[in-house]
Formats: sequence, structure tokens, C-alpha cells
Amino acid sequence: MSHPKIAKADHEILDVIRRRWSPRAFDGSRDVSSDDLRRLFEAARWAPSSMNEQPWRFVVTDRTRSPEVFAALVESLTGKNPFWASAVPVLVLVVVRSTIERDETENAHAWYDTGQAVGFLTLQATSMGLSVRQMEGFDHDRARRACDVPAPFEPAVLMAIGYAGDPETLKLERHREAELQPRQRRSLDTFVFEGKWGQAFLRDDSQAEGRRP
Repeated sequence: MSHPKIAKADHEILDVIRRRWSPRAFDGSRDVSSDDLRRLFEAARWAPSSMNEQPWRFVVTDRTRSPEVFAALVESLTGKNPFWASAVPVLVLVVVRSTIERDETENAHAWYDTGQAVGFLTLQATSMGLSVRQMEGFDHDRARRACDVPAPFEPAVLMAIGYAGDPETLKLERHREAELQPRQRRSLDTFVFEGKWGQAFLRDDSQAEGRRP
């Protein structure tokens, strides 16, 4: 029986996409090697970006190699994130340069491009058996101070990186239940249109043939 988090895709996609998901339960006994982390950031390095600005930066904190900054980032978490994040071996602060380097004008695509870099990293992690959970629920100012992030860089998200663990280790019942719920997404016909807004995208060639004059 397949794990409920393996996506039941309506159309054929890469297996690494089907298997990507965001756990809260991490195996606290397994560290992530520096070599494996380098592979993740190498994947992020090759993401596309407007004018090749590459506006993303990553501040890596390992619970054993940089325990003080790691603890400060855990303390910056808000909401329910502190209930599970302390078991994660690696926390990474994703930072965005919001201006273009050559003239300091606004880079309107910086956040979009950084998201693509994180997407590349996440799929690379999945292919290696690692898991990534991205969190917006943290105090940005506290994280900035903990990691000495200068202007014009801005904290974007915190990423937890490690190996997925046993849901029973989670403190909150709602989190344990969420780990075992099947993943769900909108169907294509709700967000993919053809020609104009709201007009259903053709699903196969036979439908296309039927609409030709």
C-alpha cells in the first residue's frame, strides 16, 4: 500500500513530484551531511532568474554545527511550528535580495525567482530521500538579527530539512493526523484556461478535433 502522501496525479508526471510533500515529523536521530546539503544548493544555483540576478541567499543552521543560531531560529518560530521544529537537523533561512545589484533599483521578480530556486532545491531533496518543509510562520526581524542579514536582503521563509520521521513523535494530535491525510489539489479545469479566462483548457486531441470548423 502506497503512502497517502504520494500524489495520485490525474496525468503522468515525474515520480519525484508525486513523492514530494512537507512533513512535520522528522527523524531526530539522522543528520544531513554537508555533501548532501551542497547538492541541494547546487540544484538551487541552476534555477532561472530574471537578468540572471540570482536574488536568493541561504543561511544554513545545523543543530550540532551552529547550535546557538539554530536555537535562535527555533525561538523565532510562531504559531504551532515550535511544537515540532526542534527535532529538525537543519534549518535554513531563505533570503531575497529585493533590488538589482548594479543600480539598486527594485527587482520586481526577485521573490518569484527565489521561489523557483527553492522549488529546484526541494525536488533535489526529494530525489535524495530528504524532506523539506517551508515555513512563513516566524518572526522575520528576530531571524534577521539571529543570522545577521544585511539590507537590502529580506527574510522570506524558513526551511526545515531532514529525513521524514514517525508521525507518532509529534506532540499535537492535529499534526499527527495531518501527516496521514492524502494530499489534495485543485483539478486542472479550475485553474488552467484556454484563450481566455474561464474557458476550459482542452483535455485531449479528440476534443480539439471536435472544435475545429
